[in-house]
Parts: sequence; structure tokens; C-alpha cells
Amino acid sequence: MFVSVMIGGGIIYIDDKARGVHEGYLATPISKLELVFGMNLAGAIKAVGAGLVLTFIGSLIAGVSTAFHPATLVWLLLMIAATSAAFVTMISCMMARVEDPLVPRAVFGILNTLLFFPSGSIYPVKAFPGWLKVIASIDPFTYAVHGFKALLLRYARFVAIWPDLLYLICFATVMLTGATLLFKRTL
Repeated sequence: MFVSVMIGGGIIYIDDKARGVHEGYLATPISKLELVFGMNLAGAIKAVGAGLVLTFIGSLIAGVSTAFHPATLVWLLLMIAATSAAFVTMISCMMARVEDPLVPRAVFGILNTLLFFPSGSIYPVKAFPGWLKVIASIDPFTYAVHGFKALLLRYARFVAIWPDLLYLICFATVMLTGATLLFKRTL
């Protein structure tokens, strides 16, 4: 999902600027918020598609049958959508003022590593030293990993994932606001 978000959230607009394509949608009579929201929504939809495919193929390969229970499907879809929105808005906020198309490609590799390792996907967050727990507490990957583990491996319900969803939705809102404020509607 993160790769889809990188492409959908950051690189597309920067590549459009490098090619001059962005002039067409900068000339539209919509507000800056609507423009940024539309670009983020398009990136999030792509990431949701990738997330659904990966979740189901991964569940089939790993033999995780909980992904196919009707109640879990609803929560998985909600979790994938919230995660996609959080990631795409974060990337958009970070790339709002970037002009060079090579910058995001360099940043994404580093960012992926910096966000992935403290997320609890490899080691439990409880085992981290204090300074790393602080990083994990603000890392949106941490909440995504916790929510997906709860749904897929523990067959949990909404009660177990609502804090993760709340954090991801609030994070996405803050990042969308930041991306909108930083976005320059100039050529």
C-alpha cells in the first residue's frame, strides 16, 4: 500500500509539474482544498485497491481464514481505507513544495525504512526502548500494523481497532490540512 501511496500521493503531482500537465488542473475554478482533496482521494483509491488485493492474496497464501469472514471484511475495508488516507495525505503534505522529481524517490526509501521498523511489524512495540516507543507512538504505520494484526491474526472486532482507526483518521485530517496550506496554486 505504501508504494501505491508514494506514487499516488507524491510523485504524480511532481511529475505532472515537470511535464507541465498540472497547468490544466490549476486553471480549474475549484478551491485549493478541493484540488488537494481530489488528488489525495485518487491516490487513496489506488492504495485501497492495492491493499485489498494484497490482503486477500496474502491471506490465501498464509492460510489466514479470518480475512474472509463477512464481519471482518467490513472492518478490513475500513482499516485499509483509513491507512491509505493517512499515508497518501502524509506524502502529499511532505511533497507539497517539492519541485524536483528525483527528491521524492530518494525520500521514499528512507521514509519507508524509518516508518516501517518502529511500527511493530517485526518486533513488538512493548520491547522497544523508551525513545523508540515515542517514535512508534506518532508513526501511522504503528496503528496500521496493530489494526491489521488484530483483525487478521486475532479475529478481533471494532472494539480492538477503533483507537487505530481514530488515530489514522485524525492523522489524515491533519496531514490534509497541512498539504492544503502548503500547496501553491501557481505555475
